Amino acid sequence: MIELRKMSMDDLSIFKKWLYEPHVAKWYEHPADWIYEIEKQDSEYNWIHHFIVEHEGRPIGFCQYYACKDSDELWEGYTELGGSYSIDYMIGENDYIHKGYGRQIVLDLVKKITLHSDAKRIVVQPDEDNKASCGVLLSCGFVLDTEKNIYVKEV
Repeated sequence: MIELRKMSMDDLSIFKKWLYEPHVAKWYEHPADWIYEIEKQDSEYNWIHHFIVEHEGRPIGFCQYYACKDSDELWEGYTELGGSYSIDYMIGENDYIHKGYGRQIVLDLVKKITLHSDAKRIVVQPDEDNKASCGVLLSCGFVLDTEKNIYVKEV
């Protein structure tokens, strides 16, 4: 139903549009930082795998994943365990929110991560007020580590 394709610089304009949509801007603070990351995806941020989510050839969202060890994030000790990955995702097009596409995006990202031989877990920390994202993660088999307020899925 959806396809994750590698993001290119041609996608930057639609990505920028999505970042300023009210339903995205609420959770994706500091849009200039996200734009800079995409602009540098082939150099400074080449350790992050960026994708455009398409439905029947139409771009509807964005997602990414990365090995936690490559970032400067400690993930409350999960990075130290090794084999930890994290994800980010959004549905940019209003017509596609609350229709199950978020779940499909997360499941597709999980499949991509499991192809890495070192992958042991995926850790995600959405804003606790983002009930839709928290629900998506739970529906995809993530468990909330209540001590650390991080959703975890062993792979």
